[in-house]
Amino acid sequence: MPTKLFIHGLESSGKGTKGTFFKKTYPDMIVEDFLGNFEERMLKLTTVSSKKDDLVIVGSSYGGLMATFFASHTLNKIRKLILLAPALNHMPSEFFPEKSLDLPVYIYHGNHDEIIPPGPVREIANKIFSNPIWNLVDDDHSLHKTFFSLNWNILLS
Repeated sequence: MPTKLFIHGLESSGKGTKGTFFKKTYPDMIVEDFLGNFEERMLKLTTVSSKKDDLVIVGSSYGGLMATFFASHTLNKIRKLILLAPALNHMPSEFFPEKSLDLPVYIYHGNHDEIIPPGPVREIANKIFSNPIWNLVDDDHSLHKTFFSLNWNILLS
Protein backbone atom coordinates (compact mmCIF):
# COMPACT_ATOMS: atom_id res chain seq x y z
CA MET A 1 0.00 0.00 0.00
CA PRO A 2 1.38 3.40 -0.91
CA THR A 3 1.59 6.23 1.60
CA LYS A 4 -0.95 8.85 0.59
CA LEU A 5 -0.23 12.54 1.26
CA PHE A 6 -2.27 15.66 0.52
CA ILE A 7 -0.72 19.14 0.23
CA HIS A 8 -3.21 22.02 0.25
CA GLY A 9 -2.91 25.35 -1.51
CA LEU A 10 -1.40 28.61 -0.34
CA GLU A 11 -4.48 30.10 1.32
CA SER A 12 -6.08 26.84 2.37
CA SER A 13 -5.39 24.28 5.07
CA GLY A 14 -5.74 20.61 5.80
CA LYS A 15 -9.22 21.46 7.05
CA GLY A 16 -10.41 22.83 3.71
CA THR A 17 -12.84 21.05 1.38
CA LYS A 18 -10.24 18.74 -0.18
CA GLY A 19 -8.39 18.02 3.06
CA THR A 20 -11.64 17.21 4.86
CA PHE A 21 -12.69 14.90 2.03
CA PHE A 22 -9.39 13.02 2.13
CA LYS A 23 -9.37 12.68 5.94
CA LYS A 24 -12.92 11.31 5.91
CA THR A 25 -12.59 9.05 2.86
CA TYR A 26 -8.98 7.93 3.36
CA PRO A 27 -8.28 8.09 7.11
CA ASP A 28 -4.73 6.81 6.61
CA MET A 29 -3.89 9.74 4.32
CA ILE A 30 -1.47 12.30 5.69
CA VAL A 31 -3.25 15.65 5.74
CA GLU A 32 -1.28 18.41 7.46
CA ASP A 33 -1.33 22.19 7.60
CA PHE A 34 1.55 23.77 5.68
CA LEU A 35 2.19 27.34 6.81
CA GLY A 36 4.79 30.03 6.23
CA ASN A 37 6.94 30.78 3.23
CA PHE A 38 8.01 28.24 0.62
CA GLU A 39 11.09 27.11 2.56
CA GLU A 40 9.12 26.62 5.79
CA ARG A 41 6.43 24.65 3.98
CA MET A 42 9.03 22.47 2.25
CA LEU A 43 10.79 21.82 5.56
CA LYS A 44 7.50 20.61 7.04
CA LEU A 45 6.84 18.42 3.98
CA THR A 46 10.32 16.92 4.30
CA THR A 47 9.76 16.26 8.01
CA VAL A 48 6.29 14.74 7.54
CA SER A 49 7.53 12.38 4.82
CA SER A 50 11.00 11.63 6.20
CA LYS A 51 10.35 7.99 7.09
CA LYS A 52 7.90 7.33 4.28
CA ASP A 53 8.40 5.71 0.88
CA ASP A 54 6.15 4.77 -2.00
CA LEU A 55 4.39 8.14 -1.77
CA VAL A 56 1.32 9.10 -3.75
CA ILE A 57 1.08 12.85 -3.37
CA VAL A 58 -1.93 14.99 -4.20
CA GLY A 59 -0.95 18.63 -4.47
CA SER A 60 -3.53 21.38 -4.92
CA SER A 61 -2.43 24.72 -6.41
CA TYR A 62 0.60 25.82 -4.33
CA GLY A 63 0.61 22.27 -2.95
CA GLY A 64 1.15 21.08 -6.54
CA LEU A 65 4.16 23.35 -6.77
CA MET A 66 5.46 21.92 -3.49
CA ALA A 67 4.84 18.32 -4.60
CA THR A 68 6.72 18.91 -7.85
CA PHE A 69 9.68 20.55 -6.12
CA PHE A 70 9.74 17.76 -3.53
CA ALA A 71 9.61 15.05 -6.22
CA SER A 72 12.56 16.60 -8.02
CA HIS A 73 14.69 16.12 -4.91
CA THR A 74 13.30 12.77 -3.71
CA LEU A 75 12.21 11.01 -6.88
CA ASN A 76 13.06 7.59 -5.43
CA LYS A 77 10.42 8.07 -2.69
CA ILE A 78 7.55 8.97 -5.05
CA ARG A 79 5.18 6.52 -6.71
CA LYS A 80 2.87 9.07 -8.31
CA LEU A 81 1.81 12.74 -8.32
CA ILE A 82 -1.74 14.01 -8.75
CA LEU A 83 -1.62 17.76 -9.31
CA LEU A 84 -4.78 19.87 -9.07
CA ALA A 85 -4.40 23.26 -10.81
CA PRO A 86 -0.72 23.24 -9.79
CA ALA A 87 0.97 26.62 -9.39
CA LEU A 88 3.97 25.56 -11.46
CA ASN A 89 4.23 29.10 -12.81
CA HIS A 90 5.48 30.10 -9.33
CA MET A 91 8.38 27.63 -9.39
CA PRO A 92 11.60 29.12 -7.99
CA SER A 93 13.73 30.32 -10.91
CA GLU A 94 16.67 28.06 -10.00
CA PHE A 95 14.47 24.95 -10.04
CA PHE A 96 14.34 23.40 -13.47
CA PRO A 97 15.89 19.91 -13.40
CA GLU A 98 18.60 18.87 -15.85
CA LYS A 99 16.40 16.08 -17.19
CA SER A 100 12.66 15.43 -17.13
CA LEU A 101 11.25 13.73 -14.07
CA ASP A 102 10.11 10.26 -15.06
CA LEU A 103 7.18 9.25 -12.87
CA PRO A 104 3.41 9.01 -13.28
CA VAL A 105 1.91 12.51 -13.09
CA TYR A 106 -1.79 13.29 -13.47
CA ILE A 107 -2.72 16.95 -13.83
CA TYR A 108 -6.25 18.31 -13.58
CA HIS A 109 -6.69 21.96 -14.45
CA GLY A 110 -9.82 24.03 -14.98
CA ASN A 111 -10.19 25.79 -18.32
CA HIS A 112 -11.81 28.72 -16.45
CA ASP A 113 -8.97 29.06 -13.93
CA GLU A 114 -8.28 32.79 -13.55
CA ILE A 115 -5.82 32.34 -10.66
CA ILE A 116 -3.34 29.89 -12.22
CA PRO A 117 -3.73 29.98 -16.03
CA PRO A 118 -3.64 26.47 -17.49
CA GLY A 119 -1.68 27.33 -20.68
CA PRO A 120 1.61 28.34 -19.03
CA VAL A 121 1.28 25.54 -16.48
CA ARG A 122 0.95 22.96 -19.25
CA GLU A 123 4.09 24.29 -20.97
CA ILE A 124 6.04 24.14 -17.70
CA ALA A 125 4.71 20.67 -16.85
CA ASN A 126 5.85 19.39 -20.25
CA LYS A 127 9.38 20.66 -19.48
CA ILE A 128 9.51 19.20 -15.96
CA PHE A 129 7.86 15.80 -16.47
CA SER A 130 8.67 13.20 -19.12
CA ASN A 131 5.04 12.23 -19.76
CA PRO A 132 2.42 14.14 -17.75
CA ILE A 133 -1.19 13.09 -18.25
CA TRP A 134 -2.97 16.38 -18.72
CA ASN A 135 -6.70 16.79 -18.08
CA LEU A 136 -8.18 20.18 -18.95
CA VAL A 137 -11.64 20.17 -17.37
CA ASP A 138 -14.65 22.48 -17.44
CA ASP A 139 -14.01 24.07 -14.06
CA ASP A 140 -12.29 26.94 -12.27
CA HIS A 141 -9.26 27.04 -9.98
CA SER A 142 -10.95 25.32 -7.03
CA LEU A 143 -11.96 22.35 -9.21
CA HIS A 144 -14.98 21.79 -6.97
CA LYS A 145 -17.10 20.56 -9.91
CA THR A 146 -14.41 18.07 -10.92
CA PHE A 147 -12.79 17.06 -7.63
CA PHE A 148 -15.59 14.89 -6.27
CA SER A 149 -16.17 13.12 -9.60
CA LEU A 150 -12.60 11.84 -9.89
CA ASN A 151 -12.00 8.15 -9.23
CA TRP A 152 -9.79 8.66 -6.17
CA ASN A 153 -9.55 4.93 -5.43
CA ILE A 154 -7.71 4.39 -8.71
CA LEU A 155 -5.76 7.65 -8.64
CA LEU A 156 -4.44 6.98 -5.14
CA SER A 157 -3.46 3.36 -5.85
